[in-house]
Amino acid sequence: MPATPAWPPKSTPRLFIEQRLESGATVRIDGNAAHYLLHVMRAKVGDAVMLCDNLTGEWIARITDIAKRDLMLMIDTPSRPRETVPDFWLCCALIKKQRIDWIIEKATELGVAEIRPVITHRTIVDKINLDRWSAQMIEAAEQCGRTALPIAHEPVRLNALLRDWSANRALFFADENGGQDAATVFAAHHGPAALLIGPEGGFDDTERDAIRAHPAAVPITLGPRILRAETAAIAATAVWMAVAGDWA
Repeated sequence: MPATPAWPPKSTPRLFIEQRLESGATVRIDGNAAHYLLHVMRAKVGDAVMLCDNLTGEWIARITDIAKRDLMLMIDTPSRPRETVPDFWLCCALIKKQRIDWIIEKATELGVAEIRPVITHRTIVDKINLDRWSAQMIEAAEQCGRTALPIAHEPVRLNALLRDWSANRALFFADENGGQDAATVFAAHHGPAALLIGPEGGFDDTERDAIRAHPAAVPITLGPRILRAETAAIAATAVWMAVAGDWA
């Protein structure tokens, strides 16, 4: 006797929506999401769609009606609750668009709770498009199975970040001049944490001195090689998740 196929199938599409989800509710999907379901996934009435609302978690929904440019879904049953997100922030100096986009995507996949862009003396970009970042985070979360989205903030200057920083949150500072071994320090830490990564060319001496003087700052080293800003951001985040975050 053949085995009963898994329901919903592993190939079931996942979408984040803004509407709070509950059993029996109806959801209208339009715009790019509708185009994706109708013309990329070739969805039909009765097909399953996994929906996430960044509030309650992930739900199984079924398509009940299809029109030319939108479709209706009925929420069926909960699949997974919203994940518990480690209290870990990524504070990265703004770098070139393509490279910062890569950081946003990978930080989302790794489970970062908040992304806080920083403007430094050597920063060559001082503005971001939060709507575009939001779309990138949603796409990454849909692909990797996250049920929670990071919070992205507007850029702040480094001196403002340090001025307003809570002494209760460790600020692990990737210092090219050296520091404590990252994995060892991360494993020994308990509580809120953040990682501070500099721009292309690194922090200047004045900025480095200001960071090191902050009571919450913990200089760390990421090994014997000088890493690009985007490599350092994701490598250190991965190490933190492995030894102190939700991989541990």
